[in-house]
Amino acid sequence: MIAFLTSNPGDSCVENGVRVSRAGRLSEENGFLERLKTVWPEKAECLLLCAEPERAGMNDRMGRTLEECFALSGLSVYRMTVCDQRNSIILSSLLLLSNVVILSGGHTLTQNRFFRRIGLKQMLQQYDGLLIGISGGSMNCGKEVYALPELPGETSIPARDRFLTGLGLMEMMILPHFQLLETEILDGKRLIGDIALPDSRGHCFYGLPDGSYVQIQDGECEIVGRYCRIMNGEIFLNN
Repeated sequence: MIAFLTSNPGDSCVENGVRVSRAGRLSEENGFLERLKTVWPEKAECLLLCAEPERAGMNDRMGRTLEECFALSGLSVYRMTVCDQRNSIILSSLLLLSNVVILSGGHTLTQNRFFRRIGLKQMLQQYDGLLIGISGGSMNCGKEVYALPELPGETSIPARDRFLTGLGLMEMMILPHFQLLETEILDGKRLIGDIALPDSRGHCFYGLPDGSYVQIQDGECEIVGRYCRIMNGEIFLNN
């Protein structure tokens, strides 16, 4: 398996403080699109695994947006299949037909529960195609996942319950959109200063700004682009 775990591949932007999907050319920052093109299959059978399985309409729109993004980027798609609550029971069959698996962005905790319920970790052990992670989907690829609070009220979740079991594709715990998280406040608390830094005691998180990504190939992980390490209550910049 070859994996690209992105913060934002270019399929979304922030408008008035809200992240929205948009159809456009994928990011070329740090050589992302160029690298993706070298491994993109000629007839891409794409399978989009969603974060919020009950929201069928939103998931279908996301699939159409991604398909358009790929087309605008010169990546041909034979078929885009959306996997959520409607068809997750046949996931093993869908994976057999797919050579590109996309793990969508969205609410990380909800997606983590969905992936565990459908047994995705075990099924991916037999998958040998291309995998693309987007935001929360990238986070859930870790052996252990740090689910930083995203919704009002979630800052009250005990710190120990923010650490989840992931898909096990990498050892790193990543925080996407880090350039936004640094100033974001939820429930009156700073997401980084008041929550992530204390939670990093005994752990290491990797903050990825939009444009940076992790590439996994032959079992090796490479962070491409800028990032920072958050560990033992401190932030260390890597340019």
